[in-house]
Amino acid sequence: MIYRFLATEQGMYDVIVIGSGPAGMTAALYAARSDLKTLLIERGAPGGQMNNTAEIENYPGFNSIIGPDLAYKMYEPLARFGVENVYGDVVEVINQGAIKVVKTEDAIYETKALIIATGAVHRHLNVLGEAEYAGRGVSYCAVCDGAFFREKELIVVGGGDSAVEEAIYLTRFASKVTIVHRRDELRAQKIIQERAFKNEKIAFIWDSVVDEIYGNDKVVTGVKIKNVKTNEMTDVPAGGVFIYVGLDPITKPFEALEITDNAGWIVTDNEMKTAVSGIFAVGDVRAKDLRQITTAVGEGGIAGYQVYKYLQ
Repeated sequence: MIYRFLATEQGMYDVIVIGSGPAGMTAALYAARSDLKTLLIERGAPGGQMNNTAEIENYPGFNSIIGPDLAYKMYEPLARFGVENVYGDVVEVINQGAIKVVKTEDAIYETKALIIATGAVHRHLNVLGEAEYAGRGVSYCAVCDGAFFREKELIVVGGGDSAVEEAIYLTRFASKVTIVHRRDELRAQKIIQERAFKNEKIAFIWDSVVDEIYGNDKVVTGVKIKNVKTNEMTDVPAGGVFIYVGLDPITKPFEALEITDNAGWIVTDNEMKTAVSGIFAVGDVRAKDLRQITTAVGEGGIAGYQVYKYLQ
């Protein structure tokens, strides 16, 4: 069935980029520099996950830079090259062949090409007490909430780069940080692991998962931890729980396009093309192994260029 919607007052766009993390901003920059009429749709502050990162030490050109500062530096040149920016939550994309219709909660846009850069969100544990104490001791962002936990004992769940980096960051405020990991060794990069092992404020509970988060009806006061090998349960007092157990892609608005794998990640080729002509995907939303700012920027550049070629 073919749907028709009126274009916005701004008229037809050459390309719409959904999401303004590093991949989306780079894609918009490359498209605009190719003299394409470009719209960037974002539902939050530009920068994506960078805004939740305390220090970035693996981005070329900087020994170390605060995540929000790098986000601002990436966003700053977009307006100069004519990128339009609107805030909105995309609820659906309809493929009409040469035209793609992008529907947000309060607007409708039409475009000749689409770049999806919606990224991913932190996965939840889905254990008792997690939802109840969200914002009252349960957090997914150390940079956002760490300062509220001064001199408290904290739990960090996970063993990857994000979990260990944020545990190190939390030692600025907490009296003690305990990393709970379901395996007997961390998955984080060796250099990050070494920093954690040397930090006197960081302890480890191996081969274990958080089974329950409990509190006093106001704030978190502790967790129940289960050893996955022995099934032994242990109560650990804690003033807060920070969860970093993986990511889930933000792809619900694109389900009808049939461009995702079984886990919801968008599948593309090396030119960032999806199975639908004129629709590209970049950044953390893609099905891939490495999710870093550097890879996101590279993919954004490729997509911006490929959109130009597509429209020619």
